[in-house]
Amino acid sequence: MVDVDDKVSSRREAKAQATVYVGPTISSLIESNELKKGDVLSISQMAGIVAAKKTSDLVPLCHNIPLSSIKVETSLNAATHEVHILTKVKCDGKTGVEMEALTAASIAALTVYDMCKSVSHEILIKNIMLVEKTGGKSDYYKLAKKHKKQEHHSESDPPIVVKRKL
Repeated sequence: MVDVDDKVSSRREAKAQATVYVGPTISSLIESNELKKGDVLSISQMAGIVAAKKTSDLVPLCHNIPLSSIKVETSLNAATHEVHILTKVKCDGKTGVEMEALTAASIAALTVYDMCKSVSHEILIKNIMLVEKTGGKSDYYKLAKKHKKQEHHSESDPPIVVKRKL
């Protein structure tokens, strides 16, 4: 592991995202909360939170960081048949929380797959990426701005979004 002993502690934040294409059949089942394994949005949200806390156990050279906040938002866009996952992790520490945010997004996406695979294996996990990070030597925002420019939604056909709170 990298020695961070000489680094100054500072506020660190990171956001990551993932998208899971599930197709129309699974999308309808998620929307109506009728999948056999339960509420996909809530359970994948919880899985992401647990994953962020376990990152140093999963990624060999990651430091064990005392996290101060983990937020995982999951939503279904019924028009595109996609589950969108956004994670935000915070800490006051000597190293960043990018890996925790990325791990949370990845495991939340894998949980969506696991919960839906009995219906179809035609599920695509995509766009797992760091959206932004602040604190430490440098901040990172470019990817978030680049992808926001690429997003396009039809005005005549707004997406139907389903969100559930824990």
